[in-house]
Amino acid sequence: IRALSHVQETESINPDSIPEADVVALARDGGQICIQVFFIRAGQNWGNRAYFPRHDKDETDEAVLAAFLGQFYDNKPAPRLILTSHEADDAALIAEALSMRSDRVVRISRPHRGERRAVMNHAIDNAREALARRLAESATHIAMLEGLADLFELPAMPQRIEVYDNSHTGGTDQIGAMIVAGPDGFEKRAYRTFNIKDKTLSPGDDFGMMREVLTRRFTRLMKSEEAGDAADRPDLVLIDGGQGQLNEALRVLADLGIEDVALVGVAKGEDRNAGRERLFLPNNPQPISLAPRDPLLHYVQRLRDEAHRFAIGTHRTRRKKDLAQNPLDEVPGIGAKRKKALLMHFGSAKAVTRAGLADLEQV
Repeated sequence: IRALSHVQETESINPDSIPEADVVALARDGGQICIQVFFIRAGQNWGNRAYFPRHDKDETDEAVLAAFLGQFYDNKPAPRLILTSHEADDAALIAEALSMRSDRVVRISRPHRGERRAVMNHAIDNAREALARRLAESATHIAMLEGLADLFELPAMPQRIEVYDNSHTGGTDQIGAMIVAGPDGFEKRAYRTFNIKDKTLSPGDDFGMMREVLTRRFTRLMKSEEAGDAADRPDLVLIDGGQGQLNEALRVLADLGIEDVALVGVAKGEDRNAGRERLFLPNNPQPISLAPRDPLLHYVQRLRDEAHRFAIGTHRTRRKKDLAQNPLDEVPGIGAKRKKALLMHFGSAKAVTRAGLADLEQV
């Protein structure tokens, strides 16, 4: 109802007296900051977006706003007018720099009255509501992380969870994927993919793929730590798979001398139905099964599903690229449709070269 009421406030959403401007409103609560930006063009609101910039706890709102403006317009043109909820530090200097870059006069102003102030109040309300939603989500994430710490008997709430999954098509285009989650939710900037390099692996060798991915990831982590570089060591690692995949992961970490990272295998239950997942823990002969409606189970499912989504998406992108560029293109008489049919049947161009005449004729 509150959101619909905002939509009905046409005077503040589409102000007649502001033909072109960005409205930048800042709200602070719970140690976090939200900056809401409204884009007004031709006297109409062309949309808005919320940003949550990282900042030091001691930084003032004016300093955070100044840093945000500098970064926000680093790769995009600024409008003639920027309305701000606070007096940004060095506002005149920032406006001068933006004017030089845009080849036109850019003004930064904090409105105090009239229609411009009404627009700003509307943007501030949006910033506060967006921040409240984010804080509520963070509280939920923290509750889930504390629940995992109790369930897996961790020494403290995990700050970084890494989830691993593999993807391939009939043993070709094999990739490994890693996603990262923490108190603030999914950290997509930390996601990584691994192109499987070991040519000795049998097609679709999930154990071998997992072994290579974890070896490369944690070897790189140890080298970074030895060099004194900042490295993100996970507190908890979730493996998509059961006891076999878990044992393989345990062997990799044992060979590398890593003992302070908790490992858990997440396997689908009977008939591969969601809600019947089993959690495999080291030194635990029986897997853990949570109630189908347990929030912790839903959270683990979300983590596993996000890793699966990321792995599948990356794999499809690579497979599409391989379908577009392939040695079969050099064979006279093979067009796009015939190439696709051959690859779908045999799995790879190399397999096509090994095929007999009868199999080729069948395709």
